Amino acid sequence: MANDGTDEIQINAKNISIVSAISIAYLLLSYLLVGFKSDQLVLLGIFNICFYATPTTRKFILGFSIFIVYWVIFDYMKAFPNYNYKAVAIGELYHAEKHFFGIHFNNAILTPNEYLYLKRTAFIDVVAGLFYLCWIPVPLAFAAYLFFKNKHLFLRFSLTFVLVNMLGFIIYYAYPAAPPWYVQLHGFQFIPLTQGNMAGLARFDQFFHINLFKGIYAKGSNVFAAMPSLHSSYPVIVLYYGIKNRLGMVNVLFAIVMVGIWFTAVYASHHYILDVLAGISCASLGILLFNMSLSSPFMKKFLLRYEQIIR
Repeated sequence: MANDGTDEIQINAKNISIVSAISIAYLLLSYLLVGFKSDQLVLLGIFNICFYATPTTRKFILGFSIFIVYWVIFDYMKAFPNYNYKAVAIGELYHAEKHFFGIHFNNAILTPNEYLYLKRTAFIDVVAGLFYLCWIPVPLAFAAYLFFKNKHLFLRFSLTFVLVNMLGFIIYYAYPAAPPWYVQLHGFQFIPLTQGNMAGLARFDQFFHINLFKGIYAKGSNVFAAMPSLHSSYPVIVLYYGIKNRLGMVNVLFAIVMVGIWFTAVYASHHYILDVLAGISCASLGILLFNMSLSSPFMKKFLLRYEQIIR
């Protein structure tokens, strides 16, 4: 350890052994749970290169290890499909959406997804797709900004992000739910092992003649995880910490992206409005719980220690 008031992680035999052991354990566990994938080697490569390259990259990757933990847990969920533990909500969620938010159109009551599908245009397809592409890059870019500008808020943002995801994952298993596109394709019949689907986002790929969203949704962990919409949770967390960081007009951009993601979730038939509201509630609860935890001596000590390591 350094003696200059920080706890910088050094390259020594002990730490080399720890990183090597974690890397090997990750590969073995991944192989046993979800099988070998090239993504795993990419993740390990990035982590190890950053850890050994320079003190700055080492601090950076140790800080972003919080997000790596989230990604690994998300990936491992493939090994434990939530529909194996509880019946999937298909018809009940569809009818609840129609009851609360149904739209009268041509002598019928449609869900907002069904109505927006009828009103789709190429322009909206493109704009909606661009908004939806922000759901992970914006939080990660914001986290990188905070890492270099305000490590105090970086840790709080990162831990809140993971906490909100953990709350969402718990709900996924407590209440497995089918997305709107599933009902459009399969009706109310439960079909296990259903593959992910781009739904309305396929029109974005078709417009540009690319396979961008196709590649993204091929990596999905579980089709029956529509409630809550964590896509809708992330921009709430970003905006909250953007306001705390007093980013001024940048927060206006964050707010626009947030609303755009909410709209696209429904427009592209990936989520019901109920899912979006659940995602907003999940983010709000996660922020509240994390702020409450800050009064804990354990949390104070943990944050202080972590901040010393990455500073």
